Amino acid sequence: MEINLVSDTITKPTYEMLQYMFNAQVGDDVYKQDPTVIELEARVAEMFGMEAGLFFPSGTMANQAAIKLHTQPGEQLIADKYAHVYHYEGGGVSFNSGVSCCLLDGNRGMITAEQVAAAINDPEFYHSPLTSLVCVENTTNKGGGACYEIEDLQKIKEVCVANNLKFHMDGARIWNALIAKKQNPKSFGAIFDTISVCFSKGLGAPIGSMLLGDKATIHRALRVRKILGGGMRQVGYLAAAGIYALNHNLERLAEDHRRAKELAEVLRKSSWVATVEPVETNILIFSLASQYSDQLLIEKLKQKNISISSMGHGKLRIVTHLDYREVMHTYVLETLQKIVW
Repeated sequence: MEINLVSDTITKPTYEMLQYMFNAQVGDDVYKQDPTVIELEARVAEMFGMEAGLFFPSGTMANQAAIKLHTQPGEQLIADKYAHVYHYEGGGVSFNSGVSCCLLDGNRGMITAEQVAAAINDPEFYHSPLTSLVCVENTTNKGGGACYEIEDLQKIKEVCVANNLKFHMDGARIWNALIAKKQNPKSFGAIFDTISVCFSKGLGAPIGSMLLGDKATIHRALRVRKILGGGMRQVGYLAAAGIYALNHNLERLAEDHRRAKELAEVLRKSSWVATVEPVETNILIFSLASQYSDQLLIEKLKQKNISISSMGHGKLRIVTHLDYREVMHTYVLETLQKIVW
């Protein structure tokens, strides 16, 4: 029994999801003639109370399109120092849009309105790049699955409005936040200019993300997606996986959150663990006491057919997901309790 807790991106479609995909009605989405894609775009836009959505092959491309839509070369965006758009998108911010990043030292990947306000460059001071966009990530990846409060996002929005800035949310794991915090997706749609959401992490689809916004912005996004190479043909087979995931895999995210918290509790009681960061959703980050080796722990777990990942700088990560079943969970809990150094 192989147990992969490296990421929630490793899930594979269930038989039922594959059957749903197999039976999808499709067309040429480059011509906007794929009925299943159109259905998914309309459904997710309606969920968040936004006017339109556009299907993308990846969350990275959706985020990069949003940055391109909201900025001009030479400008600057504000984000947390752990932001996915900065760390994990191949330098696309500079390559695709020609913009720089002002990185803030937030709390577990989350930034505040006060920090944003202090980081905005004076638009009349032409020696500095013009600040034009704020990006937040919800839930935070390197921040350990932390979730923003709606009120805190609203305060950042007020700063954006007062300073003529656009506001984008990288919502790759927004589904986890919605379940963990019992939030209404329309609350986010009322705050952000654009939102990206992902179907291939917690929801268990094999591929696919979406960018949400108003009709005019999403119409412009169609051209940007084309330029980035994201136009696909009979992609309804993949969109069908997203529909199935929304129908069957959304509420069950609470199980992933419970298991992550139970793993955290075992680690907190282990003498070889130095710190366990707070767990709100399905990401658990911890560090070992100084006399113990990260790589040795990873190897010990591999010998027990359990895979976890190192984030560097002494941080280890466990991510629970759809394919991590209760029998696996029991085994991992027992294995962690029996670790011998």
